[in-house]
Amino acid sequence: MYSLMSSSPSISSSSSSFLGQTHFDSRNPNARLPTKDSWICKCVATPPTETTAHTTKVSRNANMAKLQAGYLFPEIARRRSAHMLKYPDGQVISLGIGDTTEPIPEVITFGMAKKAHALSTLEGYSGYGAEQGEKQLRAAIASTYYGDLSLEESDIFVSDGAKSDISRLQVMFGSNVTMAVQDPSYPAYVDSSVILGQTGQFQKDVEKYRKIEYMKCNPENGFFPDLSTVSRTDIIFFCSPNNPTGNAATREQLTRLVQFAKDNGSILVYDSAYAMYISDDSPRSIFEIPGAKEVAIEVSSFSKYAGFTGVRLGWTVVPKELLYSDGFPVAKDFNRIVCTTFNGASNISQAGGLACLSPEGLEAMHKVVGFYQENTNIIMETFTSLGFSVYGGKNAPYVWVHFPGQSSWDVFSEILEKTHVVTTPGSGFGPAGDGFIRVSAFGHRGNVLEACKRFKQLYK
Repeated sequence: MYSLMSSSPSISSSSSSFLGQTHFDSRNPNARLPTKDSWICKCVATPPTETTAHTTKVSRNANMAKLQAGYLFPEIARRRSAHMLKYPDGQVISLGIGDTTEPIPEVITFGMAKKAHALSTLEGYSGYGAEQGEKQLRAAIASTYYGDLSLEESDIFVSDGAKSDISRLQVMFGSNVTMAVQDPSYPAYVDSSVILGQTGQFQKDVEKYRKIEYMKCNPENGFFPDLSTVSRTDIIFFCSPNNPTGNAATREQLTRLVQFAKDNGSILVYDSAYAMYISDDSPRSIFEIPGAKEVAIEVSSFSKYAGFTGVRLGWTVVPKELLYSDGFPVAKDFNRIVCTTFNGASNISQAGGLACLSPEGLEAMHKVVGFYQENTNIIMETFTSLGFSVYGGKNAPYVWVHFPGQSSWDVFSEILEKTHVVTTPGSGFGPAGDGFIRVSAFGHRGNVLEACKRFKQLYK
């Protein structure tokens, strides 16, 4: 700490001059203050003031300390920001985080705008709604996505997105369950499990948490785990089409998975957030598989269909047939969790959801999905032409590119440094993802074309 002291003590404390700046004494405006030459400043060292930070008597949740580094996507955003500071004219293109870029179709935003305006009228105003979602929207989801599967409106729980529901499900399951997860897979499954205390410590030598069953999915097994080598767990998280590999499980594979869950008395949490991207005969819902209602929960979302990543709207299906070991319905517990932790999705967002499920809304969503699928084809053709082994793409907006023998983060850094394109390192999704990068098809067409041009310049 340093203080500035004057050698002219006769100057009033209410007047000062520093480096030629003149200030007047308000009590004596005619007073003549010293000139710059007569004003001498001395730097006098003063001891620093020692302060002790106050601490509470509350211990930190030990499970939070188990989490490794930052959550994957904020870490990518941090590295992107650092790169932009280093190269302010670099024209960075982001094909990393799976965030949609194209405008929400007007037929959908009109539905939300109409609801928003109605809220300004006595007749149209509404406050708290049902925590499970508006009855009309739940019925529309049931009929649109599960119409032939004997699922009812009461089986549907509307939410603010699949990611939120994943955490709510984990809260419901509690800390005493064991879990299995695809490797690689969406990081939220593992991180929420860690926070809830379902895991042991992180093992740096194998890049895995103790007490989690990692079901390896790679090109050698067609990105579907060898279930004969998977240990029994209480909960199985499974995403199809998979994020990040882009692979969609076949009907035969999902039939085996449902039977595996049934044989082991497990509950399957099935993430179908990308089902609308399926272009072949792969199942779009786990409930297309006989017996799934007795073992499965399904989470889904409007985020990647209608551009609702910022609007936030999703749903979870918990069939009445799904029971705990004592025969108690799982749906009743999930309903209690929802009612305790959630006040329901925004009524404006739900109006958007209803617009999505109108005939015009469904047509508009399919056009948006088709646009991203065209982007995916451009990216796949680019890397294939460069001689890379390329996976995914056909049924998902993600391209999974293999860089054998290389670290995913090293590849990520090289691409960012030399092309100014943001991708996602495969190892961020699990140890089996190392050696791969995920390239997202969510981007404006001009940016996708420019990124592919830069890829060709780098790897030609």
